[in-house]
Amino acid sequence: MSSFSILGPRRAAFAFVFITVLLDMFALGIIIPVLPRLIEDFMGGNTASAAEIYGIFGTAWALMQFIFSPVLGSLSDRFGRRKVILLSNVGLGLDYVLMALAPNVAWLFVGRILSGITSASIATAGAYIADVTPPEQRAAKFGMLGAAFGFGFVVGPALGGFLGDVDPRLPFWVAASFSLTNALYGFFVLPESLPPERRQPFSWRKANPLGALRLLRSHRDLWGFASVSFLSNLAHVALPATAVLYMGYRYGWSTKQVGLLLAVAGICQIIVQAGLVRRVVGTLGERRAMMLGLSGGALGFFLQGIATSPPVYVLGIVTMSIWGFLNPALQSAMTRLVQPTEQGQLQGANSSLMGIANMIGPVIFAQVFATFIAHQQWHIPGAAFLLSAALLTAGAIIILRLAHSDERSAGKTARMIADETKRPAEPGSM
Repeated sequence: MSSFSILGPRRAAFAFVFITVLLDMFALGIIIPVLPRLIEDFMGGNTASAAEIYGIFGTAWALMQFIFSPVLGSLSDRFGRRKVILLSNVGLGLDYVLMALAPNVAWLFVGRILSGITSASIATAGAYIADVTPPEQRAAKFGMLGAAFGFGFVVGPALGGFLGDVDPRLPFWVAASFSLTNALYGFFVLPESLPPERRQPFSWRKANPLGALRLLRSHRDLWGFASVSFLSNLAHVALPATAVLYMGYRYGWSTKQVGLLLAVAGICQIIVQAGLVRRVVGTLGERRAMMLGLSGGALGFFLQGIATSPPVYVLGIVTMSIWGFLNPALQSAMTRLVQPTEQGQLQGANSSLMGIANMIGPVIFAQVFATFIAHQQWHIPGAAFLLSAALLTAGAIIILRLAHSDERSAGKTARMIADETKRPAEPGSM
């Protein structure tokens, strides 16, 4: 009998993967407030130089995600999810130790590169969920993973800021302890989700980023969903790239006020993804839930882009939380379109798309923000948010076109069956 044929082990397995993602997000979030400060210290207090180097760090991290997410996903299809997740946890923990001990920027950069590689195991965690969860429950489980992301990025930076005031190296030690403890716990608790008979040989053709993306072209709907995922990830980059600068420029908010608002945004995301996704997707279905998420996200960005007063901006933040319905429904629908042996490759391909968005997005949105606040005639401080609203609207159009195409295909099939039924029987047929 499979270890997942009873409900208890399945719940325990999901609980561990949930904790894995949560602690990974904690670890990533904890170092957010202190990494720029540590770089600045290495640069002798030169803020401009530190900002340039920090931007390079971010691009390098996203590049590693792009390259290694499909590699780890394919390795998990070959050797199983458990080994990849545990080794990634160990690697991430040792990486944070390296960053805590880094004597200069070069070693800190090496640590950031390794962090981008080892944290790419998030794709494997998604494949694990697809392995142990029935198709009709996947949207709810992916929603819980989204809540783990939100919770980690709400509490992590707050904890990191507190620890960083004590010692700028302390957050790295705490992040390392989270990852290593998680690996130790998983070694004794986490069962394998992919039995040997469902594994497939490792192939560099499929594991490289471009090869992994070929999987997304294997089905028309899968490619459409992947396009929506990319547009959504790209639109999201507007928030980390410009939101803090925008709030300071337009409303004169302090760091404390910005942090409070980001916490509110995270709490709204947790409520939607942990508490509402299962009911909404179960009631509306995956595609209508996608449309609801895209519409809420687009409206939220639009309100933020046109907000001349803080209350309208806050309303946009709350409205945007509806966007949280998109990714769980999207992930669930995509997992239905590939074989069980391809779940790791699928999640790796999705993470590669996110990596591309994170590489090109900061440059695009920062440039749009800078251009439109400097333009005297077309002075639009919220132009970056309006661009994100347009990207999500394009995603909604893709979903509508897919649905319309499916309806036409279904109608054509029904007509063919009806014609076949009405056709007179040939002489001699029974």
